[in-house]
Amino acid sequence: MVTVTLPASHASRFATADGVELAVDVRHPEGQPTLLFAHGFGQTRGAWKAAAAALSQTGCRCVSFDSRGHGESDRVPGGEYHMEQFVSDLVQLAHAQPSPPVLVGASMGGLLGLVVAGEIDPGLFRALVLVDITPRWETAGVERILAFMQAHPDGFANYAEAAEQIAIYLPHRAGRKSEEQLRPLLREGADGRLRWHWDPALLGGSLVSESERYQPRLMSAAAKVQVPVLLLSGGRSDVVSRDTVGEFLQLVPHAEHIELARATHMVAGDANDAFTREIARFVRALNA
Repeated sequence: MVTVTLPASHASRFATADGVELAVDVRHPEGQPTLLFAHGFGQTRGAWKAAAAALSQTGCRCVSFDSRGHGESDRVPGGEYHMEQFVSDLVQLAHAQPSPPVLVGASMGGLLGLVVAGEIDPGLFRALVLVDITPRWETAGVERILAFMQAHPDGFANYAEAAEQIAIYLPHRAGRKSEEQLRPLLREGADGRLRWHWDPALLGGSLVSESERYQPRLMSAAAKVQVPVLLLSGGRSDVVSRDTVGEFLQLVPHAEHIELARATHMVAGDANDAFTREIARFVRALNA
């Protein structure tokens, strides 16, 4: 039996049209097809680390990136963030791939994918995998996420304090995050305190305050999507519900829906084995 060791993730920078540089990882650069992973609001490309590692082993080329204002990507000078910037970044990254990628988009990343596939550039993606997101979402779930993001503007004295707050926010997760796991998620300020990786300006602009006004546009875009779609939802999610999933399936009747019963909104983190298994199955069906 021959054991094949795939190359480790290769990190690079991607310059967008307005000069903002995005941090990008490519795993298994010679693989096919390309899976382009777009994370949710307040996350980083690290959210896909386990999934990209597993799916690269199935032969896929896996590309993940930090959205502007997140992780190791540049922050926008002046702190003015709006939806069209994120849409444009995704379009540019997709065009830079060797062939039309399958977009795997969680939460915000999935919504951006719907806008692109249904409105901006219908042929850009080969398919969409939407991770626990629908064009209309449950407000209470989103407010819970934003409350956590806004809760500690002064940061933390150490990694243990940050780990404790994450454990409170995600009580269903076993164990606490280590310093090694937390290091990419926090930045040390001039005052020595640790703060989350995202630009605080993201929380104060129209991207958050006016997010629900985008829902009619997102629903209209979803109804125009023609490429294959897989919706993976968490059975314990408070962001999507049976109502929002049912509404989505009426808008996109050719979409397939799989519920991962034990997962919350953080599907990849809660149920990575089942998550990657369903994506691998979906990709095999595309190739067939």
